[in-house]
Parts: sequence; structure tokens; C-alpha cells
Amino acid sequence: MGQLISGPVTFKDTKVWQNSQFSVAASSMQGWRVRMEDAYACFLNLPTSDSLSPPTAYFAVFDGHGGTKISEYAATNLHTKIMAEPAYAKGDLVGAMRSGVLRLDAEMQVKFTGHLSHSNTKRSPFDLPDVEVEGRSLFPSSGGGVDVGGSTCIALLLRGNHAYCANCGDSRAVLSRQGVAEALSVDHKPTMTSEWSRIVAAGGWVAANRVNGNLALSRALGDFVYKRNSTLSAEEQIVSAEPDVTQCELKVTETDEFIVLGCDGIWDVMTNQEVISFVRSRLANGRPLDLICEELMMHCLAPNCNPNGLGCDNMTVVIICFLNGGTYDDLKQRCSRLCPAGPAVDVLSP
Repeated sequence: MGQLISGPVTFKDTKVWQNSQFSVAASSMQGWRVRMEDAYACFLNLPTSDSLSPPTAYFAVFDGHGGTKISEYAATNLHTKIMAEPAYAKGDLVGAMRSGVLRLDAEMQVKFTGHLSHSNTKRSPFDLPDVEVEGRSLFPSSGGGVDVGGSTCIALLLRGNHAYCANCGDSRAVLSRQGVAEALSVDHKPTMTSEWSRIVAAGGWVAANRVNGNLALSRALGDFVYKRNSTLSAEEQIVSAEPDVTQCELKVTETDEFIVLGCDGIWDVMTNQEVISFVRSRLANGRPLDLICEELMMHCLAPNCNPNGLGCDNMTVVIICFLNGGTYDDLKQRCSRLCPAGPAVDVLSP
């Protein structure tokens, strides 16, 4: 657990956006941590010079650790990397998100450590082309051990009736399907069989449920001290930046109501269903979306520094509500429908 302070910082950096398709709010709170290391990015419609390109929304949360360099750089630049991928222009958003995340990580390693110490990806010496920052070499014989921290990445593209979710780490995306929580991502933890196997094969180990006894997640942007094996690809390193990318068909005219993106400061305290029920019950009561974000974080905030650290982390949440050409009041009515999972527990009601 990171360093804590004597009392929580409860100031909230909250923003809202809305168009005919979405109502969105995002909020971050430092909490009990010494500094705020999270970052997020929201675009209701990604900018493009191609007038024929279909409208695409982008939302992402980055939970930094060991500093803010990686989370802040990723929040500023990931969407441009995804859009620059040849796969993006071809409509292959799954491929674009995967290669865009890997490209960004390679670029950050060059930028922040001076070189790229692994052999890029499984696909070619660089199927992710031309990563160079300030003229520094991509292929030194060794190195890459500068510790600049790291970050999770949970990124969401919405195009037409599909959601594309790229996950690297243990932040999450969860869809409300008529009040039932449906996970769009799976946490990357070192205790997972596939993750453990990669870690050990790359020369690492798992102790106390952590990579090399230190890192609680097994995939991340940054964390370049775990990416120094020059004989392995980016995907094969002790800690990998390879995202799992999922595609989900949305039913916004039928059952789908909203998606919640959040860091583990939220999900360590509440289950997926608890978060969905918390948000949905407040939407059904017409609560403003920005206040729902803030109330969710305050609900997760620990009243004191407890030994297990739950509720003491930085917190960031993004809620994307589907308007589908309707109004916020229409959304209120949709969220008032009976939930097949049953009523929310009392503690989650407004």
C-alpha cells in the first residue's frame, strides 16, 4: 500500500460532457494517499480529418503507481496512438487498441528511460513502426531499468452499437444491462495461471500475491524494471503491457443503460453489482451524474486508515450513460425498470 496522510483529501476534480448520444461525468479524488496518481481522458467524439469516419467516442482511466509520469502521458496520448494505427482506418478497432497500447508503452520506455530494452512484439522486429523519441536508440544492448513507475489502463471505444474495451491491469469497465452488472474486462493479477506462467518464464516470481513480491498487478504500462529481457517480446516480459481487448454488442434501445470505468480504489471496496446498483438507483431518482460520481467515491472512502488499506486509495470513476437521442429524464425512466438481479441492497439506496 502506498504512503498515506493523516487525513483524506476529499477535493474532487469533476467534469461533465453531453451530446445527443451520451451523458458523461468523470471525477477523481486523492483520498488518503500522499499524492494523486490517477488520470483519465474523455472524448464524446474523437477528432478526425476524415469526414467519412464514423463517430467514435473514447473514455479511459489510468491508475498510476510510483509517480504520475506514465498515467499522465498515457491519458494525453493513448487515443492518438490508437487512431494512428493502420487497423483503425480499416475499422479493426480491436487490433488498433491492442497495437496502440503496445506502441504507447514502447514510446514511453524510449522517452523516459532512453531506450527500448525488449524485442518489441511477437509479430515482427517492429510491426509497430517507427517509435523514436528525441533521436534516442530503440535497440540498445541492455538497460531499461529506470524506475519511472507505471499505470493501469482501461480504455473504451464506442462506435455504432459496439463497445471495444482494452484492459491492462486491474482497473475495470462494467456495463449496466437493465441493472445487471456485466464485466467488460478481467483484472490482470499475478496469481492467475496464465499470468503466473508468463512471469516465471520471463525470470520473475510471485510472492505474497505480487510480482517479485512487489507489484500487485501483472500487466501495466510503464514498470520498465520488469521489461528488461532483450530476448523476449513485449508480450512476454515479466510485466506485460499487452492489453486484453474485448468487443461487446450494445443494446442501447433495449437494456443497456450505462458503463462505469474505475480504478481499483472503487472496485476493491465494492463489487461490480454494488457499483451498478449504486449508480442506477440514483439515476432512477434523477440525481445529477456528476454528483453520483462524487457520492460513489465518498461511499468508498475509508473513515480512517484501516490495516487492509481498503478505501484508502486514489479514486477515479467515469460514468457513460447512453441517451441514444433521448433525454436524461428518459434515462431516469429506463433506470426505474425492474432489475432482473433484484432490488439494490439498502445501503446503496440514496
